[in-house]
Amino acid sequence: MALTIVATIKAKADQLDLVKSELVKLAETTNAQDEGCINYNLHQDNTAEALFVVYENWASPELLQQHIDSDHFQAFMKATEGATEEFTVNEMTQIA
Repeated sequence: MALTIVATIKAKADQLDLVKSELVKLAETTNAQDEGCINYNLHQDNTAEALFVVYENWASPELLQQHIDSDHFQAFMKATEGATEEFTVNEMTQIA
């Protein structure tokens, strides 16, 4: 069963560059390496530049979990620890 993830990340104002660069690195690595990654698209809000949204589609929940357990995802979490005001992850299923 395919799974869609919508992650919303709001960087602290003084950590914007760090969070953005780490998100870009994570997106590039995930798209290039992660099995089951259908797409991993990073977006930045046009007016609230500290707000990022990642739109992801995964072939299965198990392959998403492999991504979460991966070295590059764990490195992202460590690098951005304390640098975000908000980090929300919604797991979604397409219904139409």
